[in-house]
Amino acid sequence: MSVVDANENENDSQAPVAGRQFILFNAVPSWLVSAILHFLLVVLLAFWDLPGTDKTLVQILTETSEQEEVEDVEDIELTPTNLPTFDASESLESPITMDTEFSEQIEEMESFSEEPVDFSAPTDALGISDLLANADTGVTAGGGPAFGRGEKGREQALKSGESTEDSEQAVVDALNWIVNHQLPDGGWSFDHTIGPGAFRRSTGAGSARNARFGATAMAILPLLGAGQTHLEGEEKYKNAIRRGLSYLIENQKKIALPGGGVGGSFHEPDGNMYSHGLATIALCEAYAMSLDRDLQYPAQAAINFIVYAQDDVTGGWLYQPRSGGDTSVVGWQFMALKSGQMGFLNVPKRTIGKATQFLDGVQTESGSRYGYRGPGGGSSTTSIGLLCRMYLGWDKENPALENGVEYLGGVGPSKNNMYYNYYATQVMRHYGGEPWKKWNGAMRDYVVGKQDKAGNSKGSWYFDHAWSKRGGRLYDTSMSCMILEVYYRHLPIYGSKAAEEEFALD
Repeated sequence: MSVVDANENENDSQAPVAGRQFILFNAVPSWLVSAILHFLLVVLLAFWDLPGTDKTLVQILTETSEQEEVEDVEDIELTPTNLPTFDASESLESPITMDTEFSEQIEEMESFSEEPVDFSAPTDALGISDLLANADTGVTAGGGPAFGRGEKGREQALKSGESTEDSEQAVVDALNWIVNHQLPDGGWSFDHTIGPGAFRRSTGAGSARNARFGATAMAILPLLGAGQTHLEGEEKYKNAIRRGLSYLIENQKKIALPGGGVGGSFHEPDGNMYSHGLATIALCEAYAMSLDRDLQYPAQAAINFIVYAQDDVTGGWLYQPRSGGDTSVVGWQFMALKSGQMGFLNVPKRTIGKATQFLDGVQTESGSRYGYRGPGGGSSTTSIGLLCRMYLGWDKENPALENGVEYLGGVGPSKNNMYYNYYATQVMRHYGGEPWKKWNGAMRDYVVGKQDKAGNSKGSWYFDHAWSKRGGRLYDTSMSCMILEVYYRHLPIYGSKAAEEEFALD
């Protein structure tokens, strides 16, 4: 074999291997080969220390021009127990702070909404004039469609034996004492000794001098309860009511509410939301009785403020707007809303629903007893809770109502707490029957017997009680007078279609 042949044989033996490598190389795309080579080069360079530095290329490439400090982040598993919570007194909207600088803060607020207050249907469209003409109440417009006030109501009370000549005379004497203590500006004060005239110097002045709205409302309510208005009735009573209403309206604080519309506040330092509730009742009753459209706007604005001031957590009202709730403050706001409804003003269903939620939260014994700021069973708070339930539509046969009335009957009238007597007397009057007869005889005769009969205090009352010290003789006289007007101040819930219309929640 020649050398050539030998070389050929050697090449032939290696040809299959070289051929396979060539085929594999040519089968791979050139871009992939290039990518692999560059990748290997980058890997080698990445871990190659560069001259003049201790850092690798990886470290340099991952550095930014400015270093940022990153705080340690704690890995927290959110559960219902550590979610953020809000105190009941907090509001997501900026609350209005009610204090001595309240009027100055109002001036700093945004201008009032240019949109008119959203009233319910216009009064004329409701056919109230026809309702008054056909209502079987025996009263004229001065009595109003939702009230049994007026001469016929008093005559019926006397005829039935519920009231007496003595109790009716006690009402007249009380009204005269109240009117005589009106101040020159048209309002009243719980300190009845301020103002001109030596006749004001009787004992029992109240300490709540800075609750002028509350005092003025307390004076107006018994006058309205006797069927008097600023448009109808005896001249001296008409004038007193007119001046009193003017005092309230002229001093009502107009507020642009967060959700739009206008509210009218009677909140004041010594009276807080108590004063507002009382003044709202006075305006709403005066409007419902007289149908004077000049009262519609301020009455609706006062209702609007109650709606705004309701605490969204508890459903109640406390001394400051949106700050919680207690049954005492709730009672006055609730009665103001009911008076507004009787005057066909706009009372939102949601507000009543939330108030019902509050009552549910303070009740015990299935609703026959009520506490102050939580479940309980005091006599005053129970009487308030039961009266609210009555207006919410509880049937007379409701076991909780029956048990509650039995409890109040067992406690009986108080000798000095006219606040409790005021609410409890209404509950017993609306409930009727034997419990009412027993209560009325004891309550009426006691109140008539305790009225002052001579001197500067003639026609008034004063009892030794903590609330009497704040409200004074005007407070006790107003409450006592309204107790003696209970026979006709409101039509009985379980005996009249005019008054038994419950708050609709549907």
